[in-house]
Amino acid sequence: MSRIVRCGLIQASNPLNDESRSVADIQKAMLDKHLPYIEEAGRQGVQILGLQEIFNGPYFCPSQDPRWYDAAEPVPGPMVELMSGYAKKYNMVLVVPVYELEMPGVYYNTAAVIDADGTYLGKYRKQHIPQVNPGFFEKFYFKPGNGGYPVFQTRYGKVGVYICYDRHFPEGARCLGLNGAEIVFNPSATVAGVSQYLWKLEQPAHAAANGYFMACSNRVGTEAPWNIGKFYGTSYFVDPRGQIVKEASEDNDELLVADLDFGKIEEVRKVWQFYRDRRPEAYDEIVKK
Repeated sequence: MSRIVRCGLIQASNPLNDESRSVADIQKAMLDKHLPYIEEAGRQGVQILGLQEIFNGPYFCPSQDPRWYDAAEPVPGPMVELMSGYAKKYNMVLVVPVYELEMPGVYYNTAAVIDADGTYLGKYRKQHIPQVNPGFFEKFYFKPGNGGYPVFQTRYGKVGVYICYDRHFPEGARCLGLNGAEIVFNPSATVAGVSQYLWKLEQPAHAAANGYFMACSNRVGTEAPWNIGKFYGTSYFVDPRGQIVKEASEDNDELLVADLDFGKIEEVRKVWQFYRDRRPEAYDEIVKK
């Protein structure tokens, strides 16, 4: 049976590439840039909207600079409170990736999930933390997530989250499927180079292997002073057959909206019985090595 859910993704460049400005100023500029897109999503009737990785700031991980610890905040906290108002205003579920402060000196790369009535449902903490030269020194800023692979029952469907580098690991993607996800949002910050060819390979594979939708977002432009490369956008939605449904541009700030038929999940799973045929009792060696 058809069940249409209108979903949206926002991809945006950093409007304030000026390291002489305060962390708070740079964050405010990025938030101010996103708010009109969030409002537009609401006007277009988007029911589930995903923002990009650490949406209210630059991708500061090419540096190892303690000043960016000031970008972190509790979750729930001020940003969740602000976004809860937009969720309630537009009856729109929001996936809101922020830099989380758990306690002084303990930080996570996190996404909060807010239901359409403004209720904070919970958070996902990025599990897999890269330390890749050049440009991705995330272990300086984030602890590995410790909250498992939660799936959130929202007004419009069951939402899971996987963040950026997580997408290279099929194990968590399978856990999200086993936990009931109908759509998995993967907010990312990825530049042209080593992994770009994987951008449209891994996530369609996760969607097909697990019989769910994925919503994959990436920022655009270059960010000074780090200039590690071009964030190439091309945010997209992919269906449970692994087919890309709709895709954004490489260069432009953009709200991408697609009507996804969640009824396809059951249709696909009636053919591809991967959950029936999997053999967990035969997989012990995965966790023993």
